[in-house]
Amino acid sequence: MGVNTFFSIWICFFSKEEGIFVSSKGKKMFEFDQYLGFLAFLTILTIGFWLMIFLLTFVVPYWLIGNLRELYKEKKEARQSARLEE
Repeated sequence: MGVNTFFSIWICFFSKEEGIFVSSKGKKMFEFDQYLGFLAFLTILTIGFWLMIFLLTFVVPYWLIGNLRELYKEKKEARQSARLEE
């Protein structure tokens, strides 16, 4: 099986006779509802990927840095109040 033969199997076109996607060998690739399900799956996968990138690069560091700042301020205020009480 040559490279051109391998890739020619996967070249898809829209067949007007059958109304489905078929490969160049005439085999059915997807029914139309399967094609829509596949597109929905890819959409959800892509949204999830970019959501995870956003969370890991912006939301989590923002939350972590904010909590560390608040902890530092609380400790600083506790030290100052302890000094004033003495």
